Amino acid sequence: MTRMFVDAWDPSYGASYEGADGGEGPASPSSAQVDTDVEIPAAEWAPIDVSPSVRRPDVVFLVDGVRRNDAGLWTAEEDGTSYAGLAASYAAGVVRCDLGRGQAELVGAKVGRGLFTASPTASDVQAGTVRYTVHRIEGAGEASKLPSAVQPSLTALEIDISSEARAVGSDGADLLVVDGPLRNRRQLPRTIGYVKTQQKQYLPGALTPVVTSLRPGQRTPVFHLGTVWGGWSWYLRLPGGSGAPWSGIVRVECSPDLAPDEAIELAELSSATLPRFASASYKDPRAPQNLVPIAGLERRLRTMLGDARFLHRALTKATALTR
Repeated sequence: MTRMFVDAWDPSYGASYEGADGGEGPASPSSAQVDTDVEIPAAEWAPIDVSPSVRRPDVVFLVDGVRRNDAGLWTAEEDGTSYAGLAASYAAGVVRCDLGRGQAELVGAKVGRGLFTASPTASDVQAGTVRYTVHRIEGAGEASKLPSAVQPSLTALEIDISSEARAVGSDGADLLVVDGPLRNRRQLPRTIGYVKTQQKQYLPGALTPVVTSLRPGQRTPVFHLGTVWGGWSWYLRLPGGSGAPWSGIVRVECSPDLAPDEAIELAELSSATLPRFASASYKDPRAPQNLVPIAGLERRLRTMLGDARFLHRALTKATALTR
């Protein structure tokens, strides 16, 4: 008899994994070269429990960012050409979790605003009390590509605020959890990227059963991804899933600049630390993958972005003055 499961993840957010109709997990294979013999030979792969010798970090920093498109714009150049523009707001913040005391606090948050365009003549826009700084992008600047141009500025803000938070509230043995892939944040020390939505199938089919057989708190062995950003990676199952094969599965990664032993150490820390932050379905529509501190941080950051309707009106008024 076919078993069926209801995913705790709210379908309005898509799916926690994007797979085939049969629910067998990510169906889109990755073209990346994968080395699965890093920690354990592929023929010996099996779920790994948290070692009793692992010393959990006393302090965990979790960083996340949000962004919002406030308005689309167009320029009218003197030579008759026109360029698309995007006025966007973005914010990044860090939550410091003291595991010994059971306390969590927001230790830093910043908001940035930008006007993203390929226009060679566009200047900053002052919309009431809010200033949108020009970020000139390369190429033709098609409107469809402008939203992705915001990400580097958001990433830079996340790096700045993470470094500042650690400089003040770190004991030198902490762990930094970045919500999402590391990408160009790989230089941050003692840092892991936390990928909660699985879109690609990185492992060969023969090793997929190891992932789906994970129990809460268990992880797969570390493997190496030969993608553009590269890096060490592993899968981990959080508690609170529906019981479906890929429910509660997250992929964790760390910098490719680390030695294999250092990557394995971070993998051990992740399986000893992340499950305690898993969310519950009655609290979060993206449970259990959307970690509790991250969910609270996202709500706070979105509030800091300000009223979208007010900013849209202010931008409309400010650009009208240029005509």
